Amino acid sequence: MGRPRLIIASVAAFAAALCGAAVAAYAAPATEVTVGSPPTPFSQNKQNEPAVAIDAHDPAVLAAGVNDEIDMESCAAGDPSTCPFTDGVGVSGVYFSFDSGQSWTQPTYTGWTARHCLGPAVCVPRLGPIGTLPHYYEAGLVSDGDPAVAFGPRPGPNGTFSWANGSRLYYANLTSNFSANRRLETFRGVEAIAVSTTDDVRAAAAGNASAWTAPVIISRQSSTTFSDKEQIYADNAASSRFFGHVYTCWSSFRSNSHGNALPIPLTVARSADGGRTWITKQVGPASSNGVNQQADGCVVRTDSTGNVYVFGVGARSGTNFQLMYKSTDGGAHWSGPTLVAPVVKPGVFDPVEGRPVMDGIAGARVDLAGGPNVDIANGRPTGAGATDELFMTWSDGRAGLNNEQLMLTWSARGGTSWVTPAPLALTAGDRPVYTAPAVSPDGSDLYIVHNSFTTPYRANTTDPRGLVGEVRHANVSGGVPSGWTTLERVPGGDPRGSSANALIAEFLGDYVYAAATNDRAVAVWNDAHEAGVCGSINAYRASLYTTSPLPAPNVLATCPATFGNTDILGGSYPDPTP
Repeated sequence: MGRPRLIIASVAAFAAALCGAAVAAYAAPATEVTVGSPPTPFSQNKQNEPAVAIDAHDPAVLAAGVNDEIDMESCAAGDPSTCPFTDGVGVSGVYFSFDSGQSWTQPTYTGWTARHCLGPAVCVPRLGPIGTLPHYYEAGLVSDGDPAVAFGPRPGPNGTFSWANGSRLYYANLTSNFSANRRLETFRGVEAIAVSTTDDVRAAAAGNASAWTAPVIISRQSSTTFSDKEQIYADNAASSRFFGHVYTCWSSFRSNSHGNALPIPLTVARSADGGRTWITKQVGPASSNGVNQQADGCVVRTDSTGNVYVFGVGARSGTNFQLMYKSTDGGAHWSGPTLVAPVVKPGVFDPVEGRPVMDGIAGARVDLAGGPNVDIANGRPTGAGATDELFMTWSDGRAGLNNEQLMLTWSARGGTSWVTPAPLALTAGDRPVYTAPAVSPDGSDLYIVHNSFTTPYRANTTDPRGLVGEVRHANVSGGVPSGWTTLERVPGGDPRGSSANALIAEFLGDYVYAAATNDRAVAVWNDAHEAGVCGSINAYRASLYTTSPLPAPNVLATCPATFGNTDILGGSYPDPTP
C-alpha cells in the first residue's frame, strides 16, 4: 500500500530499442494516481471513474477524484462468493499532487469504514481510517462516487472573488442516506448530489479533515429522485462578469409515472457565494421516451466573458445527438438545445448485464460511451489570450462493431456552429471507449486522452482482451488542430481481470479526464495491467449465458490475489511545441 511506481509506457521506444534505433522516450512516464490502493484483496483494490483539476492560480497544484473501494470489506468477509458494497461506507476517493501531477498522495481521514473486514467473520463496520471524503458519516450521508472536481477563486470577506484571496477546491459527488430508516433520512430519494469544499489543499492532503467543509446537498429531492452523473466547473477567468460562480450539472431521474415516458430532466445548480448556497434549475424538458431522450452524461464549462455551456448526449426524433444548452446570464436562464452532432452510441446489448458492452460477453459496461467530453480555451486564470474555442470528443459506433471511432469537433463561435465531426486517427486496432479533451487556456494546444480496447469483441471469456491508455497532442493554429503526436501510450492489461462487485462482469467505470495550462497538460485514465485474470470467474461469467449457470466461486480462494486490482494512472506532459 502507498507504493509509488512509474509505468514504463513507451511502446515505440521499446520496439525501437529491440531494433537498435535511437528513439526518445516519453518525457514523463505515467504514474499511479491511486497510490493508497492495495494490490489485494478485492474489492479494496478497485478504483475507476477519475476526474482531475488544475489550480489555475497555482498550476503545480492538482486534485483528483476517483471511485475508490479502499474502505470496503473483503470478499472473504462472510460469504466468500459475494463481494458486496458495505452499507454506509463511502467510495469518493480524493488525491492531491503538488508537482504538476508527477506524484500523488492520498490522505487518510476518519469515518465509517470496513477496511478491517478481511474475513472470515461477517463484516461489522465501525469508525476508523478512510481514504474518501470526510464528514459524510457525521452528516448522516454516504459518499457514493461519480466524482467531479474544480478549482475556483476564493471569496473575500466582502464576498468578492479574487485569485489574490487564494483558491477553493470543489468536490461534487453522488450521496445516499447513511440510514435506511426513513425517519432518520437526511434527504428524500435514492441519490442526491452533494458538494464539499476546501481552501487549504495542503492541510487536506496531510489528513486534516477540518480543512474540508461538511457536504452541502444541492439537488432538489423527492422520495423517488435518483440524481446521477454530475459534473462541476468554477468560472475561473477573472475577465468574466460572473467570475467565481460555480455550476454543477446532472441528470435527475424521476418516478416512471407516465407509461413509457420517464422524466429525466437535465438539471443545473449555481452558486454565487463559493458553494455555501445553491439555486437549482431544470434545463430543458423532462420527458424521455423512445423518440426523445434528454441530455445525459453532462459536461459544464464557462468562457472568458461568463457564458455557461452544458452538454450531454440525448435523442431527438429517434436520433442521438450531442446536445448543448447555453446561458448568458449566469445560469438564470438557458437556451437550447443546440444539436451539435449526430452520435451512434457504441456497444452491443448484453442480455446478462442488461447494458451495452464493447469488448465481449460479460464485458465492461459502456453506458456513457458516446457521451461528450468538452473543454474551452477561456484564458484562465485572467482571461487574457482567450479564444473561447470549444473542443468536443466522444466514442462513436457509426462504423460498426470493432470499428469504433474517436470523434472530434470544435466551435469557434460560442457553440452557434461546429465543424463537421471527423474521426481522429488512432493506432490500428484501437477501439475507443472513453475519451476527454483538454485545451490550453490560450487555445494553442489540444490534448486528448482515451481508453481503448485493443482486441475485437469476444464471444467467450477465454480469449485474452486488451486495454490501452493513450494521450495525444496537437497544435491549434487558426482554430484548427493539426500535427498530432503521441505523448504516452500505456498497455492497460486484460480487462477480464477487472470486476463489478456482483462478479458477473468486468468494470472499468464511465469516463476518463484531462486538464491543461498554457505550459502543460495532465491526464488520468483507467488501467488493469495489475489485475489478475481469474479462470474460475471466467467460467462463472460464461456459464451465465447458458441454461446451466454455475454458482459464484470463492473469489479469494480460487483467483489470483490481484484479481480486480484496477488503478487510475496519470501523466504530466509539458507542451511539446512551446
